[in-house]
Amino acid sequence: MGPLQGLKVLELAGIGPGPFAAMLLADLGADVVRVDRPGRASPLEVDPRHDLLNRGKRSLRADLKNAEDRELVLSLAGKADALIEGFRPGVAERLGVGPKPAMARNPALVYGRMTGWGQDGPLAGTAGHDITYLALSGALHTIGRAGGPPQVPVNLLGDFAGGSLYLVVGLLAALREAARTGCGQIVDAAVVDGATHLTTLLYGLEAAGSWTDERGVNLLDTGAPFYDVYAAADGGYLAVGALEPQFYAEFIRLLGLTGPLPRQHDRARWPQLRTRIAEAFLTRTRDDWAAVFDGTDACVTPVLSRTEAAQHPHMVRRATIEHRRGTAQPAPAPRFSETPPSPPGPPALPGEHTGEVIIDWLG
Repeated sequence: MGPLQGLKVLELAGIGPGPFAAMLLADLGADVVRVDRPGRASPLEVDPRHDLLNRGKRSLRADLKNAEDRELVLSLAGKADALIEGFRPGVAERLGVGPKPAMARNPALVYGRMTGWGQDGPLAGTAGHDITYLALSGALHTIGRAGGPPQVPVNLLGDFAGGSLYLVVGLLAALREAARTGCGQIVDAAVVDGATHLTTLLYGLEAAGSWTDERGVNLLDTGAPFYDVYAAADGGYLAVGALEPQFYAEFIRLLGLTGPLPRQHDRARWPQLRTRIAEAFLTRTRDDWAAVFDGTDACVTPVLSRTEAAQHPHMVRRATIEHRRGTAQPAPAPRFSETPPSPPGPPALPGEHTGEVIIDWLG
């Protein structure tokens, strides 16, 4: 079930953004078949039973260097609506499963290519990872405090936001066009492109004179004392996002700050304001402050670990994090009023559905 029920997606096994994109499609109801390589349990050497990026998929083993297996994969491509591959540029062509032979079997096929640098350009053929793509995009430079080094946002901003989500948007857009015209196309999704695109707001703010390229001095990058993270008395942290005047006023009231205070947007006195806020937070524990701000418009929340997040009443009420087969995992997102997806199935074990897929897709 789900809004993508009936959509057939063929995924050539890889790591990072490609598998996450395929997982998202599977979460929303697509029939995703992952083509795993022989002899490798997982590209990340993770126990495949716990590789949640493969949840809800089916797995078929095939050696793309073997002519018979390659023919099988091209036959499956002939039945697929979309294909996802994450090789370096030219590798799929050398293996004989590039866009030309795949789309010869299926002119309406949407062929999704997920890379870090893109299919062309001076760096296209070189290795990289989330952190290097973010660095070149300018996005990494913006993250961190004034006077400090750039901070690494795990691999969420590059691989999954700048990569996977842009690939999924591209695939769905191309699938809509294919449904209209009967013609497929290649989607070139590159992490460096997506991560750069995510910074569009900052380009606009800079053009308007409201943002500088200096790290940690702007409104949303910890430069503003009312948009930052503060330590509490017990070493826990509170996140503050009191941007609007009415929310800021509520924040100051509940924090208990009295007496003369710098004006909210008096940048010259931001250091003084930050000191007052920091000192106030150090008078109580994180959870004490969380109780003070809970249910208000002060825009303050405790900084939770993933374990704590799963237990928070709001997350529990929305079932945002589920426990399935003994494993905690995020529920599918977003949500749909008329076509809610089924709960995700377990991660596909490499090759466990080979015969089943051949019968289902090829008859």
